[in-house]
Amino acid sequence: MKHNHEGEAIIKNTFKLENDGVLLLNRQRHRLILPSILLGLLTGTVSVGFHLALDYGEVIRNQVIELAHQHTTLGPWVIFGLVLFAVFLSAGLTIRFSSESAGSGISHLKAVLQGLRLFRWFRVLVIKFISTVIASSAGLMVGRGGPNVHMGGAIGQAIANIWPDTVIKDRSVMVAAGGGAGLTAAFNSPLAGLVFTLEELDSRCTSFEFFAAAIACLTTDMVCRVMLGQSPAFHIAIAEAPALNLLMLFLPLGIVSGILGGLFNKSLLASQKLLRLPFYPKLFWWIVLAAMVAAVGWCTPELLGGGQGFINNIFEGNIFTLNTVMLFFGIRFIVTIGSSSSGASGGIFMPVLVLGALMGLGVGSIIQQLFPELNIDTKLFAVVGMASYFTGVVQAPLTGIVLIIEMTGDYTMILPLFVACFSAHIIADLLGVVPIYDALMQNDLRLNSIEKTTCD
Repeated sequence: MKHNHEGEAIIKNTFKLENDGVLLLNRQRHRLILPSILLGLLTGTVSVGFHLALDYGEVIRNQVIELAHQHTTLGPWVIFGLVLFAVFLSAGLTIRFSSESAGSGISHLKAVLQGLRLFRWFRVLVIKFISTVIASSAGLMVGRGGPNVHMGGAIGQAIANIWPDTVIKDRSVMVAAGGGAGLTAAFNSPLAGLVFTLEELDSRCTSFEFFAAAIACLTTDMVCRVMLGQSPAFHIAIAEAPALNLLMLFLPLGIVSGILGGLFNKSLLASQKLLRLPFYPKLFWWIVLAAMVAAVGWCTPELLGGGQGFINNIFEGNIFTLNTVMLFFGIRFIVTIGSSSSGASGGIFMPVLVLGALMGLGVGSIIQQLFPELNIDTKLFAVVGMASYFTGVVQAPLTGIVLIIEMTGDYTMILPLFVACFSAHIIADLLGVVPIYDALMQNDLRLNSIEKTTCD
């Protein structure tokens, strides 16, 4: 009997300890509600202003190009001069005040979360906003996704700095949650923001980060939908989901995505060496980049900028021949790499999606020509191509799948997305392709260590 009572006492104590642990964990989570809501409100507000500034910059760019076409002799030179000035100003701001603001900033945010870099949050927030708006308005092929994530992380760092340590014990919780909220704001995609936090920003994500990120993403999404509307980022109507016996057609799309995604990563990493050049060679590169952007703007201005409008034109029924698709893919590929290597601020999220849409359109056109009896919809391949190419570059398949579903508002594509994205992920892995943000982070850390060694 004595042993039975002792056993019951041990069991009761064990349950009590477990219950006390659960209650303590819940209390710690509940303390994160208020700062997470504030994080979502601030990230959403800043992102709305950022979104409107980028849209206004695009309107001004189109008006300038339209005006320049009225003067065929001086027009191209005017566009070239304006682009060169914008590149010089945008890149100069990051070089002078916040070198970590160059490019998308996600690689820097990952390094911060791993404790490898400091976060000068105010500089990042200000310079990121201004530099990206200037670069995008000039027509550089940069997106708002990465900058949104970086600025969201900066806001998270600011809140973590001012909030009592008794509430936020780990500052990285708010930084990671802010990054996810930033992606949510960029594309009206709260689930993708949450998945991105778990899959890409912080793989060691705890229940605290998940809790804070979920609240921040939902709050940010509500702010953006109230201010900007509830329409999905892309407008596409797919008549019906592809038949199950046609799912294997998306396998070659995934294979091509893995191969070309690896090519994009290697090209971007190689071009990052341009950032380390002294001023005059770098100035020469800015002149070359400005000339490319001006030439594209003079001939096909719809290709400039992040590219969301261009993707919507594809989905709305604009017909392109296979040769045109390949030409546009080549132009966007080269100028996107050049824009990301200029030192100006701007992300690769949307440019990668544009490349994926063009690649998917091309693969769909080839399959349509080879098997006309299947009567496939090439727009469906363009949609799936965005997610699969994103996976080939970033190697975050779940983020790619959820992002495209939320951006299009169409859940009928779930099976084609799974086939293409995971086949792209497997091919990229077999080819030894390093995920782009991890590779950029290693490059950045290596560069900083070299600079510190030189200074010492």
